Amino acid sequence: MKQPGQLAEPPADETAWAKTRLDGSNVRVLLGGRWTLAHMAALVAALANLDTKRAALLQVDLQAVTAIDTGGAWALHRQLRRWQEQGAEIELAHASQAQAALIERMAVENEERAPLLRPTGGAVAELVVRAGKGASEIAIEIRALVGFVGAVAIGVARAVRRPGRVRLVSTFHHIERIGIDALPIMGLLAYLIGVVLAFQGADQLRQYGAEVFTINLLGVSILREIGVLITAIMVAGRTGSAFAAEIGTMKVNQEVDAMRTMGLDPMETLVLPRLIALAVAMPLLVFFANAMALAGGATMVVVGLDLSVEQFVEQLSNAVTLGTLAVGLVKAPVFAVLIGMVACYEGLKVSGSAESVGIHTTRSVVKSIFLVIVFDAGFSIFFSRIGL
Repeated sequence: MKQPGQLAEPPADETAWAKTRLDGSNVRVLLGGRWTLAHMAALVAALANLDTKRAALLQVDLQAVTAIDTGGAWALHRQLRRWQEQGAEIELAHASQAQAALIERMAVENEERAPLLRPTGGAVAELVVRAGKGASEIAIEIRALVGFVGAVAIGVARAVRRPGRVRLVSTFHHIERIGIDALPIMGLLAYLIGVVLAFQGADQLRQYGAEVFTINLLGVSILREIGVLITAIMVAGRTGSAFAAEIGTMKVNQEVDAMRTMGLDPMETLVLPRLIALAVAMPLLVFFANAMALAGGATMVVVGLDLSVEQFVEQLSNAVTLGTLAVGLVKAPVFAVLIGMVACYEGLKVSGSAESVGIHTTRSVVKSIFLVIVFDAGFSIFFSRIGL
C-alpha cells in the first residue's frame, strides 16, 4: 500500500514521477521520468502529493530525470519557490549543467533576484560554479562590446563619407562640458599632484645629495604618464559617468525608442557627438594638466629647494624633449575614445528602472578606468620597445 507523501516506482512509459525519502529532519526528493510539457498533468500531480512541510533541508535529486523542457522546469521552479517560502533550504543534486541552467532561467524570467539553488559539494564546488559564471559573463560582455565597437566604426565611416551627418551643435556643446567646464577642478588636482610628486621626490633624492634631479623626475613622470593618466581617470569619473547616466535615463524614459521611431539613428545622435567631443577635448585637457602639474612641482622646488625659476626651466629643458610630451599626448585621444565608448555602451544597456541607471553608470566608470590602465601599460611597453 502506498504511504502518504510517496509515489510508486516510475511506470514503464517514463511519465514524470516524484517521491520522498526521510533523513532525520531533512528530506530527499527523488525526481524521475520525462519532465516535459506533454507530461504536465503527471508532474503536477507528483509534486502535489509530496509531503515536505516539516523539512528543514530539501535535497532535490534529478538523477533519474531523463528529459526536461521549459514546462517541466517552470513547474519545478514554482514548487521549489513554495518550499523556500515554507522555510526549507533547497539543494540541487545530480543535475546536469543544462538542467540547472534551465531551472535558473525560469527564476530570472520570473524577475526573482534571490538565488534559487545553491550547488552541493562544499566551498570548492561553489567557487567553481561562480568562476564559471563569471567567465561566461565576461565572454558575453566582450562579445557585446566588440559588436558595439563595430557599430561605432560603421557610424564613423558614414560620418566621414557624409560629414553633414555630424551634429556640430551637439559636438561643440559636449566639448564645452568636457573641456572648458572641467578646467578648474582639473587644474587644481594637477597642481596638487605636482606639489606632492616634487615633495616626495626631493625627500628621497636628498639622501644622495641629488635634489636637483627632482626636476627631471617631475618632467618625465608628468609628461609621459601621470598627466594623461590622472586626466583620463578624472574624465572617466566626471564625464563618462554623466554620459552613461544621461543615455541611461533616456532609455528608461523610452526617448531612445522614440528616436528610432522618428527615423533617427541613436549612434549618430547620441554616441558620435560625444566621442568626437572627447577625442578633441582630451588632448587639450592633458596639455593643461601637464602645465599645472609642472607649475605645482616648480612651486615646491622653488620654495623647498631654494632653486630659482630659471634653474627649474633650464633643468627641465635638459630632462625632457618634445618626444616626452608627444608620448603622453598620443595616448590622450585613445583613452578618450575608450572612455566614451564604454560610457555610451553602458548607457544604452540600461533597461527598466532607475536602479539600472545607477548600476550601469558605476560599471562605466570601473570599466573605463580598468581599460585606461591596461592600455597605458600596453603603451608603456610599446614605447619602451621602440626607444621612446
